[in-house]
Amino acid sequence: MSEQKKERLVVTSGETEQPFEWSVGRYTSKFLAELRDHKRIVGIRCPGCRKVLVPPRAVCGECFLPMSEIVELSSKGTVGTFTVLAFGFVDPSTGRQKDVPYTWGFIRLDGADNTFIHYIEETDRAKLRVGMRVEAVFEEQRHGSLLDIRHFRTIEG
Repeated sequence: MSEQKKERLVVTSGETEQPFEWSVGRYTSKFLAELRDHKRIVGIRCPGCRKVLVPPRAVCGECFLPMSEIVELSSKGTVGTFTVLAFGFVDPSTGRQKDVPYTWGFIRLDGADNTFIHYIEETDRAKLRVGMRVEAVFEEQRHGSLLDIRHFRTIEG
């Protein structure tokens, strides 16, 4: 039996300490490590219905089959719906007030069968539309967090 290397990903909230630990599991750990180390988005394919889901999870919600086939996805996708928000909040991953306005969108990445929720760079409602194409913009310094994707920017197509 081979010994697996275990790695701990740590997320902080600014200067605030959070005295608890929890595991995101094997597949989400793989998802976050791929974002951090390779600027790559991965999903997981169901062996039954063949749907690809992102972020990866252990069991297909439709077939209830265990899943293990990790697949690389495009960093490009299509906006399914969006909202432009005009109220700020304290971002738990940074401990800082979120600037307003900001856009939150449901994005179907090319190659995926579900939507992926994240920030969209564009905040002008007149320039946003369902069906528009977007592409992930990655942070230069990545830490193994969903926020290693800074936001999605609009692209032609």
